[in-house]
Amino acid sequence: MDHFQLRNGELHAEDVPLSRIAEDVGTPVYVYSRATLERHARVFREGLEPVVKASGREPLVAFAVKSNPNVAVLKVLGRQGFGADVVSGGELVRALTAGIPADKIVFSGVGKTRGELQLGLEKAIGQFNIESSEEGRELAELAADQGLEAQATLRINPDVDAKTHEKISTGRAENKFGIPLVRAREVFGDLARLPGLNLRGVAVHIGSQLLDLEPLETAFAKVGKLVKDLRADGHAITHVDLGGGLGVPYKASEKPPSPADYGAMVARATEGWDVHLTFEPGRVIAGNAGVLLTRVVRVKRGGNGPPFVIVDAAMNDLARPAMYGAWHDFDAVSPTRNRMVANIVGPICETGDTFATDREIEALQSGELAVFRTAGAYGATMASSYNSRGFVPEVLVDGEQFAVVADRIPADAIMDAERVPDFLLD
Repeated sequence: MDHFQLRNGELHAEDVPLSRIAEDVGTPVYVYSRATLERHARVFREGLEPVVKASGREPLVAFAVKSNPNVAVLKVLGRQGFGADVVSGGELVRALTAGIPADKIVFSGVGKTRGELQLGLEKAIGQFNIESSEEGRELAELAADQGLEAQATLRINPDVDAKTHEKISTGRAENKFGIPLVRAREVFGDLARLPGLNLRGVAVHIGSQLLDLEPLETAFAKVGKLVKDLRADGHAITHVDLGGGLGVPYKASEKPPSPADYGAMVARATEGWDVHLTFEPGRVIAGNAGVLLTRVVRVKRGGNGPPFVIVDAAMNDLARPAMYGAWHDFDAVSPTRNRMVANIVGPICETGDTFATDREIEALQSGELAVFRTAGAYGATMASSYNSRGFVPEVLVDGEQFAVVADRIPADAIMDAERVPDFLLD
């Protein structure tokens, strides 16, 4: 459930008509619902109750910041008790700026630089998820030189197909993430002996937008066996990070597992592990909590096919359709009973700037408003300035009020950061 609903013939974000946001802020614009973020956070935690009951421990739920790094969004989730799963120094700083405690921050990612490892140590974050033996040795060296001890887990690649899009699959042998399972005991043993490193467990994450729990359960079974093997090797395993990846319905026909389904599976899969668990949900929290509000520029007659509904949002604003062939529902803000079949496109100068083809939608005309739904995750965060377009603003709605939580950055402001060198000056 989300809080983008029709009222008196117009789509609202909570109690705010979207036309009001369009008038005050302009289009395109991302709009987030605080109530939806809070509800999704609550439902996810409730889904984990079987895990809490079975283990007797409250898990750490660390929001995947990469899915939506807006500081206001992070602050909303931090107030719900969430930590942060970060994959860069910039995301780490954002999480701290939002008030998320450092000990609730987990630093993931395959390419952490020396500077980023140092930043994590300086901020005393809760956990590093180590992706390679080389990274582990570098982290240990940095920590030991400063008389510190880095809390860490070793990320495992279980070679499990997540059955999701190939570009967001992270747990197959050919993917760049983690240590191959066949080398896990060897690498763990080598790193566990290093001063400066408290290697206290393992981590796994097999992909994003998962619509089936079976691959997760398969991966967790492999992790469970590894935990037993590592303990048999004499290691104290106290923490396991199970990652994220739970999918959301981008279209009505998709029926992803609910957080309750997920929690029941996790409780079953982790029975007897006796560890502190960490989860890294992202899309399932933020996806349906946001829309991209856009205005129709014009409707252009096609050749032998449907007309083109050209909107002022583009692939640089919402990259998922061009990058992944992804579906986003497209709804009129003020719907009528009239329908049309159309191709929905943006103004970017390439054919890839296509959001939908042969899509049945509400009949729209120039100047009318519409939304791309389920745009709260991997939306604004993946934007670019392609075609010298600026960055769109972001708005957070709270009941009857709303605020701009990220300013529109016009193209000329981006150009202000560029310089013409002296040798090109005449």
